[in-house]
Amino acid sequence: MFLIMAYLSGMSETSDTYFTVARKGESVYREKASKFIGFAFPANSEDVVKEILGNIRKTYYDANHHCYAYCLGPKQQIYRFNDDGEPSGSAGRPIYGQLLSKGVSDTLVIVVRYFGGTKLGIPGLIHAYKQAASEALDKAGKFQKIISRNIIVKFPYENINDVMHIQKEEDLQLVEQSFDNECRITLGVRISKTEQVIKKLNRVPNLSTFVDVSEK
Repeated sequence: MFLIMAYLSGMSETSDTYFTVARKGESVYREKASKFIGFAFPANSEDVVKEILGNIRKTYYDANHHCYAYCLGPKQQIYRFNDDGEPSGSAGRPIYGQLLSKGVSDTLVIVVRYFGGTKLGIPGLIHAYKQAASEALDKAGKFQKIISRNIIVKFPYENINDVMHIQKEEDLQLVEQSFDNECRITLGVRISKTEQVIKKLNRVPNLSTFVDVSEK
């Protein structure tokens, strides 16, 4: 007997990948004696964003502005931008626009400004913050992340070879495992392969599958 306790929502999703920055990137842009230092960081949560932002503010404590923007999630669904005292729309939004233009998420961009004594005007600020953010993102590079979900599998010990054969055949991540009278393993599965993997697992006798619908 087998039992599926939950089905994935959105099984028909066609895309299970998105892009994020590969590493920290840094740039320096100068305009009329003002210095704009751009930073791009991988950041997969708002807690990480707060920590990085706090560190930059401490390191560049003497800067006039610490403007930033970030996007989180496979569809850039969580985002925020901040002008940090610059005229509204002249700093945070142009930085955010570069995140959208480059098509990256789970990414934080901070641009630190040292005022050089000459006002740039809103068009000049927009250009400077956009340029610093763009160059930092280019330096960071990007790579494709795969969105996965966990399948928790329970089965008698005598079926372990069948289950592990599927795990190797489908190249599934072994997240955790526990072997006792009843075995339990958690497999990380690419979203687009989830239905296929569940069908294979359900051919194994006396096996139960539980699907964790949260994205990884």
